[in-house]
Amino acid sequence: MNISLYDISVWVLPLVIAITFHEAAHGFVAHRLGDNTAWQLGRVSFNPLKHIDPFGTIILPGVLLLSHSPFLFGYAKPVPVNFRNLNHPRLDMVWVALAGPATNILLATAAALAFHALPLVPANAAQWIADNLKNAFLINIVLAIFNMMPIPPLDGGRVAAGLLPRQLAYPLSRLEPYGMLILIGLLILLPVVGAQLGLNLDVISAILRTLTGYVIRTLLLITGNA
Repeated sequence: MNISLYDISVWVLPLVIAITFHEAAHGFVAHRLGDNTAWQLGRVSFNPLKHIDPFGTIILPGVLLLSHSPFLFGYAKPVPVNFRNLNHPRLDMVWVALAGPATNILLATAAALAFHALPLVPANAAQWIADNLKNAFLINIVLAIFNMMPIPPLDGGRVAAGLLPRQLAYPLSRLEPYGMLILIGLLILLPVVGAQLGLNLDVISAILRTLTGYVIRTLLLITGNA
């Protein structure tokens, strides 16, 4: 796969912005709801260097891209939140978790709306800006959908743990240390094993692609791009 500097320029910028705003949103909402942990550590910041994880943000997505993985994913440094400090720990945990994906949906919407301003852009920059907006739209939606999978430590897992009855929430939250291993197993290893057996076990990726497609079509319609 030949990746040019142009390709890097139109993918890295929207990816860094998407991840930075996602993580900063977690810290900001936690701060507003009573926990200053992220604020005191300087993680409520739009400085991408505060949030980038060398393996999860750069190496893992790069390896998946080069290996033609059916679904790309990665992660940033988790924003530290002490849920016991929140005003209403169980409910506020849900709001803190939702802040990241909600911010990504807002960024995707902003990117889609910005397409309407492309006629105002100088001709020599229009293609580059259009590609950045297109990739920002896609990346933010994928990031939001992926993070809402109900597996800790993803945001969807935190939302589920906050909304489920305690007898179900507790065993779910105990999966958090193994969450990334579970994801790698479901998204990479299971499809590989299925391919060896002649079976299509790429179920999770198919669900994520379907949900992503639905959100893409909805936002395009809402923003007048359909």
